[in-house]
Amino acid sequence: MLLLVALASFLLGSLVAGVLYSRALGTDIRERDLPGASGTYRQHGLAAALGVTAFDMAKGAAAVLLARALTPDFTWVATLGVVLGHCYPAFFRFRGGGGIAPLMGALLVTGPLTLFGMLAFGLAVMVPYKATLQKRLGLNAVPFATALAVPVGLLLAARFGGLPDLLAGGAAMAVRAVHLLAFSERRPA
Repeated sequence: MLLLVALASFLLGSLVAGVLYSRALGTDIRERDLPGASGTYRQHGLAAALGVTAFDMAKGAAAVLLARALTPDFTWVATLGVVLGHCYPAFFRFRGGGGIAPLMGALLVTGPLTLFGMLAFGLAVMVPYKATLQKRLGLNAVPFATALAVPVGLLLAARFGGLPDLLAGGAAMAVRAVHLLAFSERRPA
C-alpha cells in the first residue's frame, strides 16, 4: 500500500499546473520562466498565478488525504512523492518547479498552524528583503523567504504538527535546489 501511495503521489505531483496552463495557451512556460506561481505571474498575470497555486496546493493536499486514507502513519511518503513529482514531473521530461505549493498543500492538511506560521514569517521577511538585499543577492524573494521560513517551520511543526511532512517536502525541495545550482553553473566551453 505504501508503494501505491508513493507512486500515486509522484504521478499527481507530475501534473504541474504552470506547464499545463502554458501548454493550453500553445507555449511552454519553462522556455521563458519557472512553472510555479511567480513565473506564471510574470508571464500570464495574477489570475493565472492564483489558479496555478491553487491547483498545485490542491494536489499536495490530495496526496496527503490519500495517504491518510490508506496509510495514516505515512503521510510524509505522500508529501515526498508529490513534491518530487512536482520538481521532476514524469509527464514533462522531469523538468518542473520548486515544490513550494505542493508542500504548502500537504501542510494545510497535516500541520495548518505550521503552514500559517511559516507563511506569516515568510511574508514579513519578503518586504524588507525586496527593499534592501534583493538587488545585491539577485535571488527572488519567494525562495529567499522560503529558506528563512523553513527553520521557523521546523520549530512550529515540532509543536503544532506536520513535522515529518515538512522534513520530507523540504528534503525534496533541497534536492531540486542543489540540482539546479549544480547544473546551472556548468557552462559549455
